[in-house]
Amino acid sequence: MKIRLAIIAIVGELGIMQPKSALAATQKGKMEAKLTLSKYLLVPMLLVGALNSVPARSQEIKAGDLVISQPWSRAAPVGAELTSAYLTIENKGTTADRLVGASTDAAEKVEIQQTSMTGGATSTEPVTGGLGISPGDTVVLKTGAYKLALMKLKTRFKKGTTVSITLEFEKAGKVPVPFEVYSAGSAGPKVAADSKMKK
Repeated sequence: MKIRLAIIAIVGELGIMQPKSALAATQKGKMEAKLTLSKYLLVPMLLVGALNSVPARSQEIKAGDLVISQPWSRAAPVGAELTSAYLTIENKGTTADRLVGASTDAAEKVEIQQTSMTGGATSTEPVTGGLGISPGDTVVLKTGAYKLALMKLKTRFKKGTTVSITLEFEKAGKVPVPFEVYSAGSAGPKVAADSKMKK
């Protein structure tokens, strides 16, 4: 008995573990290694996810003296033949320009229209001669006012996708613009409160 106790004491002094204790320590070490590896793997995974996600942004496209921003369109369900697109156009030059038309592979026809209230009823009419943008002015195409009407759609306008529409200006020429598709009932991104709308 005394010899056995002495052996146990020596084992404890030398730091030698009994088989069960050694196994437990090995398993604990493996678990800690796995956790450490998981931490290192998690960081690049998060970075990849951040790179693949689409950040919220206010897109701007320059065409001569014109600055085009916040282009967006409403989604259209399967079978729909009509939807609308909106944007903001700022003229930073000293010469007037005019939006005279637009086209896209996603629809047979694109028309510049103006929505107005007449006798309590909403009416929409094409803008004859295009939409003028005077020097220093900002023209906002938004719900309840001016819009690009996309008619006889060739493809589905699905929320979260992007549709390319080519705008045609009198002086700036043809400008391809990617329009982000929002939900069918969306009011779109916020527009500046001091923006002026002129025909």
